[in-house]
Amino acid sequence: MFLLGFPFSSRALSIDCRSPLLVLGPIASAPVDVAWVEGEFPLLNAVLGALHALYMPLELREIHSEKPSKFDKLGVLNASEKLLFIASAIEEGRRVARDIGGSDPERMAAPKIAEYLKKEFQNVPEVSVDIQEVEEKAYPLMAAVNRATSGRLTVAHLTYKSSTVDTSLFLVGKGITYDTGGNDIKAGGVMAGMHRDKCGAAAVAGFFKTLSILKPPGLHVFGYLALVRNSCGSNGYVADELITSRSGCRVRVGNTDAEGRMVMTDLLCEAKEQAVNSKNPFLFTIATLTGHVIRAYKSYTALMDNGPARKLSVSQKLQKAGERVSDMAEISTVRREDYELTKGHSELEDVLQCNNLPSSGTPRGHQFPAAFMTIASGLDKHGLGKEKPLPYTHIDVAGSAGLIDTTPTAAPMMMLTSHFVLPRL
Repeated sequence: MFLLGFPFSSRALSIDCRSPLLVLGPIASAPVDVAWVEGEFPLLNAVLGALHALYMPLELREIHSEKPSKFDKLGVLNASEKLLFIASAIEEGRRVARDIGGSDPERMAAPKIAEYLKKEFQNVPEVSVDIQEVEEKAYPLMAAVNRATSGRLTVAHLTYKSSTVDTSLFLVGKGITYDTGGNDIKAGGVMAGMHRDKCGAAAVAGFFKTLSILKPPGLHVFGYLALVRNSCGSNGYVADELITSRSGCRVRVGNTDAEGRMVMTDLLCEAKEQAVNSKNPFLFTIATLTGHVIRAYKSYTALMDNGPARKLSVSQKLQKAGERVSDMAEISTVRREDYELTKGHSELEDVLQCNNLPSSGTPRGHQFPAAFMTIASGLDKHGLGKEKPLPYTHIDVAGSAGLIDTTPTAAPMMMLTSHFVLPRL
């Protein structure tokens, strides 16, 4: 249905129709046993597809401030007020995610993202935004990545809390504003498009926008956005360095182009510290992390659980929730071999950050980064059989976030909304 709504709006735009009416008739060929045919989901998907095509990029809205939209209104026949409310809230979240994730590396450099977030949530009492220029000792791995950049290390903390709480979510987003690869530089023309390396953090920010509109009860949500540029230069971090993470884990750098796991690990450790004393916690890392996931799943999101999350079938539930709203995912498993690959090679280090090959040329190249983050953040001490198990799911959106010449999808924002928010409304 999403793929029907998108060409509908594209066709309307091509004939300069600024007030199209979306009509979805009976679907005679629809299977009866799939998630997306339940209730009003077929129409919701069509509306979301239509709105996706109508998005106007932030830079164009700023240039054409007198006409900052591609359309005047979108009509939907036989839609309930609740459906329109939900679709509008999801689209507002996707707008925020697209604005941050899709804008060029100067328009959405770390200080500009901080400025955008403050403005977006300034009159939103449901969401608090705390922008910090932090010291190296608080986030040592992230600080190493930021070392070649002139700007201060920036972290954004977002919080949503309803009056009652039965579930706590901790969302860590990779916000690499531009990825040169660092001193292991991306050569041969593969650097183009790396302004999209902030789409993980962008999706987290978008999720908070949707939360602020739908106001689901029972949720306490924490967002951690690592806003860093991976530059190269004489001050940049290099392979062979030994860095002690926030959790006290000794990390040997193997490749500076594996910066995503570096910037998220310390924040994941911080999330773990808060989650231990929280009600019904679920932890997530969300990132455009590996080329391997694109080779494995092309344009689909990859979900990877640790032991406690796997016991609760978190990935399976997210996958089904994503199918309801056209935010599709495949499930991968983190195995013993992934942890073996991250083991330090000498007595000097506890873990190896990365091998010397591209992830796309490494067997299980999108799974072992999850193992690294688990160990380096100290989450391995909260696995199955431990005193305080913490469910953790790594979400790799490198293939699903969108290509350089396409509108960012905001994945996995709709999936998270479908699973954690819509059942509460």
